[in-house]
Amino acid sequence: MMRRRTLFAALTFALSALVVLGTSRAQDPKKDDPKKDEKKKDEKKAPPKPAVPITAEKVSYGPHERNVLDFWQAKADAPTPLVLCIHGGGWNNGDKSSYYGGVKAFLDKGISVASINYRLMTQANAQKVTPPVKAPLEDAARALQFVRSKAKEWNIDKARIGATGGSAGGCSSLWLAFHDDMADPTSADPVLRESTRLYCAAVNGAQVSLDPKVTREWLPNYTYGAHAFGLKNLDEVEKQRDMLAKWIAEYSPITHVTKDDPPVGLYYTGVKGAKVGESHPDPTHSPILGIKLAEKLKEAGVAVEFHSATEPNAKLPSATAYLIEKLKK
Repeated sequence: MMRRRTLFAALTFALSALVVLGTSRAQDPKKDDPKKDEKKKDEKKAPPKPAVPITAEKVSYGPHERNVLDFWQAKADAPTPLVLCIHGGGWNNGDKSSYYGGVKAFLDKGISVASINYRLMTQANAQKVTPPVKAPLEDAARALQFVRSKAKEWNIDKARIGATGGSAGGCSSLWLAFHDDMADPTSADPVLRESTRLYCAAVNGAQVSLDPKVTREWLPNYTYGAHAFGLKNLDEVEKQRDMLAKWIAEYSPITHVTKDDPPVGLYYTGVKGAKVGESHPDPTHSPILGIKLAEKLKEAGVAVEFHSATEPNAKLPSATAYLIEKLKK
């Protein structure tokens, strides 16, 4: 009889404890509030807000839904220089909002800004663009032409437009800087009659070549770029290198370097004392890429500023500083 009473008391205590625990959890909004969890998810998805109000938002520069840009007009009586911002993300992701925090530095110096979206690999493949890299690069060119077509309305100096970007956005910027003018003076589209040449460019951690033979000689563990041609990895690109040769040459910035190219600033972080032939923790953004491009530019007689952990540039320590210096001369 005594054992039964003891067992009953223990069960009663356990049930009471569970009820209290359940009640306290139900009253704790931090643990079981699904609405709050959803709110947190929405907050994570929300794009950053621009530090400065946008003058013209989500302006369409082409036919695709990703062909949009944001424009900030610098206050000035005379036409202003402009920086074209091309976001990074490996041509796979990213958004024009990544430059929202950097706009004010240019506006304070009287430089207008345009930050663009462009077709990513997903859209390029869906549209069967061949090779896929043609989509983001040619979108960047059209965005530049579109901005020039708005020069009078937006008070822009057509002759003083620089480009900037990080990683793939940097690659796109360099491609514009070195490529021959893609203007078509006979086009029925007035935008396409505009020049695609730049006054200057400054990039962060940019890729400079899509040729795996070259990049793997520089960095044996380099893996970036196969998706540009719709392939899975660089082994596949190397196997088909002869067949892809024209595309590799066309869409690699370094192959377009000539003595008439505009000055550029190359900004890299990563391994200090980097040397060709080493495997680096982040080969996609290795300073070796900038070192090899700087060599080519110097050989061609193109003005270049280089910054890395090994060679810090005290005079112009950032891409922003470089662009302000060049565009305000």
